[in-house]
Amino acid sequence: MRDALGSVQSVLVLGGGSDIGRAIVRALVADRTRTVILAARDPDALAETCEELRRAGAQTETVAFDAVDTAAHPDLIDRVFDSQGDIDLALVAFGVLGSQPEFLGDPASAAASVHVNFTGATAALLAVASRMRRQGHGTIVVLSSVAGERARRSNFVYGSAKAGLDAFAQGLADELAPSGIDVIVVRPGMVRTKMTEGMDAVPLTTTPEAVAEDVVAAIRRGGSRTVWSPPALRYVMTVLRLLPRPLFRRLDL
Repeated sequence: MRDALGSVQSVLVLGGGSDIGRAIVRALVADRTRTVILAARDPDALAETCEELRRAGAQTETVAFDAVDTAAHPDLIDRVFDSQGDIDLALVAFGVLGSQPEFLGDPASAAASVHVNFTGATAALLAVASRMRRQGHGTIVVLSSVAGERARRSNFVYGSAKAGLDAFAQGLADELAPSGIDVIVVRPGMVRTKMTEGMDAVPLTTTPEAVAEDVVAAIRRGGSRTVWSPPALRYVMTVLRLLPRPLFRRLDL
């Protein structure tokens, strides 16, 4: 349960190796979160992060999690919830960007990326939602992307998967509202992480720490909502979404 000041006490991060996910967890621990479970494909790689969080005052553990193995998601979620007794917050932070030129020449690799970004997230979210409904409270944070607002030719495979995830999360929020469970959908722009390393920065490029600040503020406010990070992206993407297709195709996006 949240403490008397509204801070979540426990968090499960699906995609514990994500730069944005770790930044959010650091911000949560600074805001008095005391139990952190990091789920990742390679838990051993998170030893340094765990030690950092322990020094900051959090009890931390890791579990093995493979986004591709959707059949295993319910058992994993059950084990985590059973071991903790209560999870205040679940953060779905995993995903792959991939290479659009590679996808165009290799349909199998495109399908594999969509499986991680959409199918894997769908399975994980439904498993988490089931357990939170049973405990009667909780918050789910889903890392979507502005890339899902309107598919652009430079990354339409990634963008279409994020569009599907975003729509799914919005529908899940409506489904869970009567149960008192919040779903926060986060739409960052380009973020300086290992996933975007080597790519040229674009206007409104941000950092994991800035995204984390926006997310933690939304968690503290409560309620299901959509978070744009930085907030100005809401207006930029509204304009792009409304552009007629002939004009949109002329943009170098």
